Amino acid sequence: MSALVEDEGLRVARLVEAQHNAEALFEHVQAQRLVSPGSTERRISDEIRDLAADSFGTSRWWHKRIVRSGPNTLLPYRANPPDRVVDDDDIVFLDFGPIFEQWEADFGRTYVLGHDPAKHALAAALPDVWAAGRQFFESTPDITGEQLYDHMVDLGRDAGWEFGGHIAGHLVGQFPHEKISGDDVGEHIMPGSDQPMRRHDRAGLACHWILEVHLVDRTRQIGGFHEELLDIGNDQPTP
Repeated sequence: MSALVEDEGLRVARLVEAQHNAEALFEHVQAQRLVSPGSTERRISDEIRDLAADSFGTSRWWHKRIVRSGPNTLLPYRANPPDRVVDDDDIVFLDFGPIFEQWEADFGRTYVLGHDPAKHALAAALPDVWAAGRQFFESTPDITGEQLYDHMVDLGRDAGWEFGGHIAGHLVGQFPHEKISGDDVGEHIMPGSDQPMRRHDRAGLACHWILEVHLVDRTRQIGGFHEELLDIGNDQPTP
């Protein structure tokens, strides 16, 4: 593991830069139409892996690469469903954690390939629920991970969807952040995470967070996903 960067301004800049690189990667994915009918989830994942290596020199990922389509979009992160062929009228989401020069990004977006109004409504709801979650975080100085998780569940329900994840986000940082931050529950936005999110980790560094939204409709067998930096980036001040 490389030496920890302790300068907070530099840490924030590197994390924001990593997210900008992830956004650019996803723009390339869309421009090259890698998420397309007839391809398999595994093939899309491999093509994005190769694109990241060719365009950004990225060969490492701090968590498994996730491409989910159709009914697989209902499944949580830990699931490992059989590979599936993407259909003409599918909803598809990507969840990727590329490492850019020792800094972790975590970025998720949802795509609708057909014209199904329910799938388009779900895709449209995701960034709105995410933004409402960030607004609640910003307005609640002593918020805990558990409180934010509960609020995300409420926001999803109020928007007409079920919250599909057992977490609503996690710490992010210099790779590998898990060796720096501490216990598993405290690293996540989830039930039982009762520490203030605005705190320092066991290395004395400010904690920075990813917020993720997984919304599902189990009757229609569809789900969607959206994630990015919560507390920094997008003109947000450093906590």
